[in-house]
Parts: sequence; C-alpha cells; structure tokens
Amino acid sequence: MTDVTVANFEAEVVEASLQTPVLVDFWAPWCGPCKSLGPVLEKLEAEYAGRFKLVKINSDDEQELAGAFGIRSIPTCVMMVGGKPVDGFMGAQSEGQVRAFLDKHVPAANELEAELEEEAALEALADGDIEAALAKLQHAVDTDPDNDDARFDLVKLLLQQGLDDEAKVVFAPVIAKSAGVRRLDALNQWIKAIDSVAAYADAESAEAEFHSKIAANRRDFDARFALARLRMAQQRWTDAMDELLEILMRDKAWSSDQARKTYVAILDLIEPPKPKVADGQIPPEDPTVVTYRRRLSSVVLS
Repeated sequence: MTDVTVANFEAEVVEASLQTPVLVDFWAPWCGPCKSLGPVLEKLEAEYAGRFKLVKINSDDEQELAGAFGIRSIPTCVMMVGGKPVDGFMGAQSEGQVRAFLDKHVPAANELEAELEEEAALEALADGDIEAALAKLQHAVDTDPDNDDARFDLVKLLLQQGLDDEAKVVFAPVIAKSAGVRRLDALNQWIKAIDSVAAYADAESAEAEFHSKIAANRRDFDARFALARLRMAQQRWTDAMDELLEILMRDKAWSSDQARKTYVAILDLIEPPKPKVADGQIPPEDPTVVTYRRRLSSVVLS
C-alpha cells in the first residue's frame, strides 16, 4: 500500500497502471466506513501478490486530486488501467464484493505467472540461452494455455531450431482458430511451407526446377509461389518476400490474395520481440521489417 499525493501521483498511479492495475482508495481519517474498508483492501493486496497495486489518497489533504476524480463521498475506490480510470465503487464493501470487483480487472494468478515466465524467456533468448528460453516458454504455455503470445513465441522458437514435430504438438491446440488470429495464421503458413518442402526428394533440385520454369515464363506464379514457400521453409525470409513481390507486381490479387497474405505472415514471423523501454518511449523498429513493409505498401498501393 502506497500513500499518494499530487507530487507522486503521476509515477505511483498513472505510470504504474501502465504495467499493473492500480486501485486508488480515496479516504479520510474521520471516515468510519473507510476504517472498515481499508483493512479489507490491504488484505487483498497481499493475497493477490502483485496482481494489482493499492494506493491511498487522503481526500482532505489532497483536495486537488479528489476534485479531479469528482469524489463526492468516501470511501470511493477507482481502478486505473493503462493510465486511465476504468471502473470504481463507493462505500464500504464486503471482502467478497471487493474480490469480485478486482477479478473483473486484474489478471488471474496463472496469467500473471505466464506473463512473467514469458518475459524471462525473452530475456534468456536475448542472452542467447535457447534452452532456458524454450523451458520458460513451455512453462508459460502450460501455466496459461490461453496465452497466445507465449504459444506463438514457443512455436516460433521451436521451428527456428528445426524442432518441427515439437512445434506441431504445441501448435495443435490453437490450429482451429489460427485462421482468425493473424500471428497464429503466420505460424500455420510456416508449418505448411515446411511440410510442402518435405515432399521434395531434394530441395536444391526443386529450387533449380522452379527457377527454370520462371525463366521460361515469368508469369508462372505457381512456380514463384512454390519457390517462395521453399525459401520460407529454409528461413530465407527476404528471399521469400522478394519472390512474393514479383507475383504482386504482376497480379496483386493472384490466388485469392495468397501472395500478399504470405508476405504479411513472414513480416509477423520475423518481427523481433519488442524490448522494454522507458515509459513514453517508442520501441525501435526492426530495419528489415520496416523496409519490406514499405516495399509491400508501394506495390499494393501502386
């Protein structure tokens, strides 16, 4: 529990709520209901173990803040998420009522654990510790199976390491919804590309055959697309996008927009995890992603 004044409001409430939900308790020393609600809030803050932050504002001493929130009676509690008030309640509440209120806005314990594991995995990956990153991402997915971000990162890393069978096992629970979730669809397209290349007796000979067909007919889009998928399977990302651009420059809507969709999938696959930066700063863009996004726009919009 933190006491908040005008001086520290921005840091302790607004900026803090960008990372963790913040419950603001407006109270006063003379307020009887405040004295009964306060211990309930403090107990739940300890029990929820970091899933939300409790701050207290003395409405008598901090009338400017009370006025800014339009406080007309106390106790009044306001939930801040993402730097903005999203909900609240007035008057003393039972522990069960406060718990129900909190559960609408704070992450479940397994969700928070999974998020922390995912962050740790990305740190391990940045340090080059692939084994630790895989273990932490697997734990994140096991802890919160609905965490599609952790699942995406895990499947992507497994595929990058050539662990295709393991990747398919992790991806299987979400394959049915992948068509409606862009990043999951990107994984699905990568897996399909890998499977298509596995059907060739020799990838090098297949690539030579595709080049021969394209040389004979530059509008042989089936050969171009097959070549792009082969390069995608081999993680030759820019080569794959270059070939897809060749299709798009000649026929933007070829095969129900398949070339553009595959190009966008590759952009999602090569986009690196966003590093943590100071509040208010914009994470740097990956130069390859920026370049190829611009190339796509220039072709599609021309």
